[in-house]
Amino acid sequence: MIVGIGLDIVETAQISRLLGAPGGGGLAFEERVFTAAERQDCEGRVDREQALAARFAAKEACLKALGTGWSEGAAFLQVEVVSAESGGGMGGGAPLLRLSGAAAELARERGVRRVHVSLSHQPGIAAAAVILEG
Repeated sequence: MIVGIGLDIVETAQISRLLGAPGGGGLAFEERVFTAAERQDCEGRVDREQALAARFAAKEACLKALGTGWSEGAAFLQVEVVSAESGGGMGGGAPLLRLSGAAAELARERGVRRVHVSLSHQPGIAAAAVILEG
């Protein structure tokens, strides 16, 4: 049974601006939104900003599927994009979402047993869809 669906679309340019914010603002944004593993997975990628934008969209889509926003208890860092192949990096395995903290608790309360995620990006735009299965 589906207990939640979320979809988010992000302009890559918006994420690029946030990542490049002057005075260390870009680093603060990165550390506030992406886990250390996500940042490491995207480091050195030619499409780094697009990959981070897709992860941002996945986090937003997941919070929508949970029925809350990041301002209502769950935080971006509590939703992490990992690879099914290795449990870490996006080295070819299908993406998975790993929930922790308040996000994991919200999922438990809603009876979520599986989280499905699909990521997509191309120059200028990134998108993600999340389905929560009970």
